[in-house]
Amino acid sequence: MRYSQSFYGVLFGICLSPFCGFQEHRVETSYGPISVAVYGDQDKPALVTYPDVALNHMSCFQGLFFCPEAASLLLHNFCIYNICPPGHELAAAPISSDIPVPSVDDLVDQVAEVLDFFGLDSVMCMGVTAGAYILTVFATKFSDRVLGLILVSPLCRAASWTEWLYDKVLSNLLYFCRVCGLFKDYLLQRYFSKELLGNAHIPESDIVQACICLLKEKRSTNVLRFFQSINGRYDITAKLKQLRCRTLIFVGENSPYHSESLHMISKLDHRCSALVEVQACGSLVTEEQPHAMLIPLEFFFMGYGLYRPCQFSGSPHSPLSPFCISPELLSPESMGLKLKPIKTRISLKSDQGGGFVA
Repeated sequence: MRYSQSFYGVLFGICLSPFCGFQEHRVETSYGPISVAVYGDQDKPALVTYPDVALNHMSCFQGLFFCPEAASLLLHNFCIYNICPPGHELAAAPISSDIPVPSVDDLVDQVAEVLDFFGLDSVMCMGVTAGAYILTVFATKFSDRVLGLILVSPLCRAASWTEWLYDKVLSNLLYFCRVCGLFKDYLLQRYFSKELLGNAHIPESDIVQACICLLKEKRSTNVLRFFQSINGRYDITAKLKQLRCRTLIFVGENSPYHSESLHMISKLDHRCSALVEVQACGSLVTEEQPHAMLIPLEFFFMGYGLYRPCQFSGSPHSPLSPFCISPELLSPESMGLKLKPIKTRISLKSDQGGGFVA
């Protein structure tokens, strides 16, 4: 697999990407300490990331960061602040049971305190599933602090009764049996498509095998706490119209949260939001099909006057300006509702800023 190197790099401590040289900060917040890994020049605009349940910045975003094109696009324009959910960093100690499980609002306020710690006024945000929900709530609550949202297989509604009951059973298993086989299977199905998970005749891919090894190292009590927090989420559909920033949503067509993403995009202002459906992919697009994200990200950042180095010679230290290009560039009609990840090219049209065709 092309992207299994990123997982094995994390697994064996091998520096396989330009993002390996990060600085890890322990930030004390009102809701307990939190780990933040910082990549790049802190004088540049900030990109804040937040991963899904049981993942951290390396296991959730390393596939995207490992792409040379992504590295040139992201590191040239941003300093990246990777927030780990409490207790999800490498070699994390177990969180005491005496400390209350944070609510999603507590986690949102924790993000605000992290920004205050680093002296960040307004940031670009990228989150995956549970992390996407946290950052979306953050954008509705602190709208002046978010310049743009990049959401991967996001959540926006409360857990259904079926999901709540299923998650309750899994939570009990996690509490009594650590990260057991059933819970690992649940997480793998949450992250990846069936093609990567394999079957009785085809073994799982290298990337899945490496992810399994990483999950074995997780503190079950810490994973359970974040799992409980996100299962206590509330419906934010009514607040989506309050979003004042541009929003780009990626979702794999095989993701269990595909319908959630379709619901979310239908509630956002179509003039400044777009959906990219990635074929043959699960929820974790950043690891399974990261190259499918590159062209949409380039068009998205062009709306802020940001380019890859080969296309843009201006200063990357300049403040982001979201009015450089018309918002119509980011409309679903302009960007395309479907993006096939392997054979993708840009088709320029006279009446639109650009579009994607497969």
